[in-house]
Amino acid sequence: MKAIPYGRQHIDQTDIDAVVSTLQADFLTQGPKVQEFENKFADYVGSKYAVAVNNATSGLHLAVLALGLKEGERVITTPITFAASANCVRYAGGEVWFADIDPDTYLLSIESTKKLINSKPKGFFKGIIPVDFAGLPVNLEAFRDLANEHDLWIIEDACHAPGGYFSDSKGVKQMCGNGNYADIGIFSFHPVKHIACGEGGMITTNSEKLYKRLSSLRTHGITKEDMAENHGGWFYEMQELGYNYRLTDIQSALGITQLTKNKAGVARRNDIANNYKQAFNGKVKFQSLPDGNLNAHHLFVVEVDDRKGLYDFLRTHHIYAQIHYIPVHTLPYYKEIGYGSTDLSKSENYYSRCISLPMYPTLSNEEQGFVIEKVLKFVNG
Repeated sequence: MKAIPYGRQHIDQTDIDAVVSTLQADFLTQGPKVQEFENKFADYVGSKYAVAVNNATSGLHLAVLALGLKEGERVITTPITFAASANCVRYAGGEVWFADIDPDTYLLSIESTKKLINSKPKGFFKGIIPVDFAGLPVNLEAFRDLANEHDLWIIEDACHAPGGYFSDSKGVKQMCGNGNYADIGIFSFHPVKHIACGEGGMITTNSEKLYKRLSSLRTHGITKEDMAENHGGWFYEMQELGYNYRLTDIQSALGITQLTKNKAGVARRNDIANNYKQAFNGKVKFQSLPDGNLNAHHLFVVEVDDRKGLYDFLRTHHIYAQIHYIPVHTLPYYKEIGYGSTDLSKSENYYSRCISLPMYPTLSNEEQGFVIEKVLKFVNG
């Protein structure tokens, strides 16, 4: 059996042709493909606006800036995520506070978040960054109610979940990043994610005000709007300190073709997940799926007693499972600056047992059967 990674991109001839066509066109960056990708992505998730950026970390950074986060202000997120979900707060000089996870969904716990908020005076926190971990959407309706009660904004870190949805209290399917409950959504186009652009990200929102601010911050804080008539076509103004966080036309062309395949990709990921669930049911714990939700399955995570033993055993059979994630609050940087006294035992227990098995649309049934066989062999001793 050849090497089986935990995730991988799939590039076919349509992707290659799209990139080559862009390489032969007039624009390699700041051209029409970026706007086309933004429009198509906004249509896909159901948001009014989308802003393409060079990676999701940049998107998170711009999101907290656009929402007005200032030095010393406090934001809540989950410890079970990639560090960027928290780092964006630090980039703006803010303080990161962590609430614990639900031990079955592995998502930021609404109860833990509510307890943390209520333990402080009103106005102590400015926002919440829930994460659609492994592809499972957070119930943003519940978080929106909590946020409204305490005047908080919400950034949905949907990097794992393009194509996923949860059902709200009216039974309406709410696509990740559609902006109906979160102020801003963030997506990633890293190669192991659903849509591979090499690197890249997308910010979504339904607010025209936020859209304009995000667009300005993405390009140095510079604008040329309505200036040519009075000054000439060369004229521009830098109205605030922004960044060069642009995505290229080359990457956007690849993103457009990748996006067209995501619906089928999510369906295949769910087929793979269902195969795992059927094989592991009653034998190995895995992420639960609330009724009415569609997990986009960037990852398929299981919990085992001897995680390191399984990790090493699988590698001897060229199965390269991965661990997602080391809890952010235990990383040296965050330990040094402190993170409050919140009980995060559920996150720490999860980390001691979690391992992500291979999950990508081109994983064959034969390869998955081999993975299942080896996991069960180890678990059964």
